[in-house]
Amino acid sequence: MTQPEVELLLVADCPHEAAAIDAIRHALDDIGLLGAPFKTRTVTSQQQADALGFTGSPTILINGIDLFAQPRLPPSLACRLYPTLDGPAAVPSLPELRRALQLAVDGTIV
Repeated sequence: MTQPEVELLLVADCPHEAAAIDAIRHALDDIGLLGAPFKTRTVTSQQQADALGFTGSPTILINGIDLFAQPRLPPSLACRLYPTLDGPAAVPSLPELRRALQLAVDGTIV
């Protein structure tokens, strides 16, 4: 089983940091990567947001890719909402996050 590299990008004092950490932890555990580490990084400038393609906080990168990217969103130091079946949410749904991580484990995404 290949362990994906997971990184959580945030702005300082992001009100959704705890929810994002909880979602990542649960999704990793659910797919059999119990206690797998992931990184957290604070994006502090618009220049850094531009370079990372950071479209808001929180952003979850899996193997360096934002699998939940919304192409029309410009890079910004703002809060981010994710489209879900129940409407906009502060983090991706747990099933979607599990699926994205499983794709990385299976080698479907590099």
